Amino acid sequence: MTNPILFNFLESTRWQDYALLDSGDGLKLERFGKYVFVRPESQAMWKPSLTQEWKQAHAVFQPTGEESGGHWDVKKKIEERWEMKYTLTPRFDYAFGSAQREDTLKFWVMTTPGRHLGVFPEVAAHWDWLSELTHYRVHREHRGTNVLNLFGYTGLATLAAAAAGAKVTHVDASKKSVSWARDNQALSNLTEAPIRWIVDDAPKFVQREARRGVKYDGIILDPPKFGRGPKGEVWEVYKSLPDLLSACRACLSKDPLFVVTTVYAVRASAIHVAQALEDMMEGMGGKVESGELVTREQSAGRLLSQAVYARWEK
Repeated sequence: MTNPILFNFLESTRWQDYALLDSGDGLKLERFGKYVFVRPESQAMWKPSLTQEWKQAHAVFQPTGEESGGHWDVKKKIEERWEMKYTLTPRFDYAFGSAQREDTLKFWVMTTPGRHLGVFPEVAAHWDWLSELTHYRVHREHRGTNVLNLFGYTGLATLAAAAAGAKVTHVDASKKSVSWARDNQALSNLTEAPIRWIVDDAPKFVQREARRGVKYDGIILDPPKFGRGPKGEVWEVYKSLPDLLSACRACLSKDPLFVVTTVYAVRASAIHVAQALEDMMEGMGGKVESGELVTREQSAGRLLSQAVYARWEK
């Protein structure tokens, strides 16, 4: 059995190109690179601390009654897409003794019909974590490391693992997202990195990999609350996640390194996600950590919870 589950609030503190400026009245005021946006945030059940800054936003997302539907009300001119970057936590560079090595992810950001802009800044805490684990195994233990990223979206976790030396298989049902991810790969100067880009339904892909006997040392899951595969396959997180975790277990190597899952927009406690992951990893030892991914305001220092997560490491 694993050790007792640890609970944490994970905060990404290394951002330069992103900031949560303020929040309140069901909204959040954020800076993505050189532009400022207002987006809905139902959990911001307090009053904003700033006034004038809200009036200076470049665009405001106006939701409809649909899950993520709506449109952007553009107040000031913005580019169709613009570049952002994130520098991963410096790591010990085993090739040069005590020197520190930094890898910087560069990626494109743009407004989309579904309120998102191509990056979930709070997940950077996972990028640092999995990058460090992967870098140690590849460069200190000199062991090849295969990583599977399911629901990979625009590929930033994929690029973090690849920059650390992993071979990565990136799976997403959206051809547009995979194309965006490949653009980010080029922007990050990782075109030579061994990444497989797959447009497919995540559960079906994992089931096929298990039948083929393909094994992975690390697995990243960022499932949506609801979604459809390229052939109309239905995904509902409460019903679908347990079976997916079981299929992922069949794809784990004999000495796995990590598994991490992040769940958005659900009324679920992190402990429930952690216990599902603990069941998956039974007999593997290691430790399970769970909690919430949070972002801290610049204005009043309040923490805004963005998602629940659970992660296992050897």
